[in-house]
Amino acid sequence: MAEHRSSIEIDARPETVFEFLVTEDGMTAWMGTRAQLEPVPGGVFAVDIAGYRARGSFLEVDPPRRVTVTWGFVESPELPPGTSTVSFELTPLGDGTLLEVIHTDLPDSEVPGHADGWANFLPRLRLAASGQSVQTDSWTPQRRGTPS
Repeated sequence: MAEHRSSIEIDARPETVFEFLVTEDGMTAWMGTRAQLEPVPGGVFAVDIAGYRARGSFLEVDPPRRVTVTWGFVESPELPPGTSTVSFELTPLGDGTLLEVIHTDLPDSEVPGHADGWANFLPRLRLAASGQSVQTDSWTPQRRGTPS
């Protein structure tokens, strides 16, 4: 199993960025077209992304420092729901936030697609959390299979 890490600086306080990780309107502002989120340990994490259904559960919700969820796709035999883990670590950075995404327990074959997905979605989160307009997303996975 492999790990992928991404980070991005966001011109918004951690409290603001945190809301984009735990609310349905916040999540769909930067990733996905539909979300069902119950941000408590054991609560539902469900986001539809580029035609795929990411499913898992919340493991940790520590406002405004960390959100950890299990992650996988209904359609994927390689990465079924809940088989990998995504942690969003928020660190104050002046008046902004350093957000680090740590995606663990990925099959090696899934790393390129997820790296591409996080590279697409994190800049969208930066825009949304800082109050800027976010265009309709047209991202699709690099290859046929599970997106990030």
